[in-house]
Amino acid sequence: MRILLMGDYSNVHWTLAEGLRRLGQEVTVVSDGDGWKNYRRDIDLRRKSLGTWDTLKYLFKTTRLISRLRGYDVVQLINPIFLDLRAGRIPHFYKRLRQHNGKMVMGAFGMDHYWVKAGMDCQTFRYSDFNIGEKRRDQEPQNISFVRDWLNGEKTAVNQQIAADADWIVSGLYEYDRSYRPYFADKLTFIPFPIDMSSVTSVEPYRQGQPIRFFIGIQKGRSAYKGTDVMLRALERVKAKYPSQVEMVKVESVPFDEYQQLMNSSHVMLDQLYSYTPSMNSLLAMAKGLVVVGGGEPENYEIIGETELRPIINVVPDEDDVYHKLEDLILHPERIPVLSAQSVEYIRRHHDHVKVAQQYLQLYHQITL
Repeated sequence: MRILLMGDYSNVHWTLAEGLRRLGQEVTVVSDGDGWKNYRRDIDLRRKSLGTWDTLKYLFKTTRLISRLRGYDVVQLINPIFLDLRAGRIPHFYKRLRQHNGKMVMGAFGMDHYWVKAGMDCQTFRYSDFNIGEKRRDQEPQNISFVRDWLNGEKTAVNQQIAADADWIVSGLYEYDRSYRPYFADKLTFIPFPIDMSSVTSVEPYRQGQPIRFFIGIQKGRSAYKGTDVMLRALERVKAKYPSQVEMVKVESVPFDEYQQLMNSSHVMLDQLYSYTPSMNSLLAMAKGLVVVGGGEPENYEIIGETELRPIINVVPDEDDVYHKLEDLILHPERIPVLSAQSVEYIRRHHDHVKVAQQYLQLYHQITL
């Protein structure tokens, strides 16, 4: 089977491609490397800048490339806005891909209309990137633009059109599945995100008596949106109270390879305060044996069918809750090796990239029959 994966977030498509190749499939990944993260891809489609000349060059390059992408059995989009273009230009390129290839699959893997809409209704989720209970988070600086663009903006219509036209939709996390299911239950499948265990460097096991190293990654401009500002404040409070027992590794917007190296020296990661589930970032950390403090709500375990393991230290969007969960870990460090082992096993069971690729391949065969 020939498979084209268009775009990439958080290394999802490249990791999936490696799993599909292990199963003997022919796969091409086209992406811009997800910006500064610079993930691997087969065909580079970076846009140098938003300037007029660079925009024209990018349009020419994209037009020429799309005309050559023909004869694939399945084309999977990382997002309805799968190219670095104004939303209004996307349908033209989607139609070209649709015309010259087989089935079209759209990924529900991140920021889009249905995810914003679900968060903003203040009923679908107890909390999310866009609500805490009945209170909307739409006035936070970054959320203002997300709501403007995705709830009723130009991206809204494009998302709705592609979701309706696509042959299938795949959700990668509980939240995204819950956002799409009321509208597209007849063509929606949940498949966990893939992690390549063979490429993961395990962290050094925690030894009783040594300081606990807490890792927190901060993206410029996204700290409040993802809750790392709250988590960082809680961590700093813990560090102040237990200075000899706590070490902090704070990383801000570095390339993926460097990010991994810094992660490898740590024991615990703080990530995604407003999430029910571990993201790709958290899943990678778990595969390495880090303990994740973040999203581990019951819905996460239910959707993947996990009834035994509970490796994630779940926190809610409250600085004191984060503080007390961190303090409890410091007071009971014997939990770290247990949770670390559970984390690795959790990834093996549910996120191994070959197992995940098998689920995708089964879906692809189903929709191409």
